[in-house]
Amino acid sequence: QVQLVESGGGLVQAGGSLRLSCTASGRTISDYAMAWFRQTPGKEREFVAGHTWTADKTYYVDSVKGRFTISRDNAKNTVYLEMNSLKPEDTAVYYCAARFSVVETTASYYLYWGQGTQVTVSS
Repeated sequence: QVQLVESGGGLVQAGGSLRLSCTASGRTISDYAMAWFRQTPGKEREFVAGHTWTADKTYYVDSVKGRFTISRDNAKNTVYLEMNSLKPEDTAVYYCAARFSVVETTASYYLYWGQGTQVTVSS
C-alpha cells in the first residue's frame, strides 16, 4: 500500500506558474504508474497527466499539452507537475494518483489517491 501527499497548490495570476509535488510513502513509486487528475465542483475528476515508469512514457490531456510537465524523482519518491502559462480554467483541486502497470485516463482505475491540493488561477 502507498500513501500520497500533495503540496504546492496556491493562488496565482493567469500566465503564472506553479509546481505541484506528490510524495509517496509505504512503497517506492517506481512500482507504479503515476498520474495527476483535477476536479472542479459538480464535475468528474479529469485526467491531466500521467507517467508510466516501465515504458518511460508520458501522457497529457490536450488542454495542458505544451504547458504542463509531469516528472518523477524515484530517489525522493516524488512526482511533480510543473504548470506554466496557467489559465483561469486550470483552477481546480489537483490530485495525485497511483496504480500498478500503465497509465489510465479514467479515475476509477486508480487505487491510491492523495488528499488534493487547491490551485486557483485569477484572471
